[in-house]
Amino acid sequence: MTGTTTTLTLIRHGETDWNRVKRIQGHTDIPLSAEGERQAGLLGARIAREVAAHGRVFDHVLTSDLRRAVQTAEPVARACGLPLVRTASLRERHYGIFETHMPDEILAQFPQDYARWQRRDPDFVIPGGESARGFYTRITEAVGQLLSDHAGQHLALVAHGGVLDCCYRLATQLALTEPRAYPLLNASVNRLTYDGLRWCVLSWGDVTHLDNAVRDESNDRPVDAATDRVDPRVV
Repeated sequence: MTGTTTTLTLIRHGETDWNRVKRIQGHTDIPLSAEGERQAGLLGARIAREVAAHGRVFDHVLTSDLRRAVQTAEPVARACGLPLVRTASLRERHYGIFETHMPDEILAQFPQDYARWQRRDPDFVIPGGESARGFYTRITEAVGQLLSDHAGQHLALVAHGGVLDCCYRLATQLALTEPRAYPLLNASVNRLTYDGLRWCVLSWGDVTHLDNAVRDESNDRPVDAATDRVDPRVV
């Protein structure tokens, strides 16, 4: 595959009501909010303009099988005239007992688990869920298979904040223990290339198709006052 460049356009799903209040979603199958549906429509219109201007934009459109991602991906696939491929391999991290709760509720109900989560321990398995390392391995193995199966093509992957985070860390070799300073924006367009040897981040956090401000979760998430670290939650 060396010398053959594959492009990945990573798209985070549109906003949900749980995103707005910082309630952990994980594998919980939450639909888009009205605002998220509007964002998905604007995203689809952007892709339709790119198709009109340049012809074929993507070779395949793949999405996490969770509803919030599928709803975001449908306008993209429709604009491209391509079938939408759903896969559980692109699901968000499984947050186990943390799902359906907000961070202050997790602190109150599961203080020891919350403390390990806050320490950014990549091997901490959330009870009933995944560790950060296990999640990263799942996503990077799925991406590696896509690179092998679709070398030289341009793939759109519609997924979740955590999936985008794993891909950015893979491309930049950023350790799981390192805090995140880059945005993971709802309905954003993020492009990476891989030529068989090297990754390149072409663009990140592009929301020029949206007509109002989108909250940057890297600034927007709660900070643990004891450690001055951003809460590691990405949903």
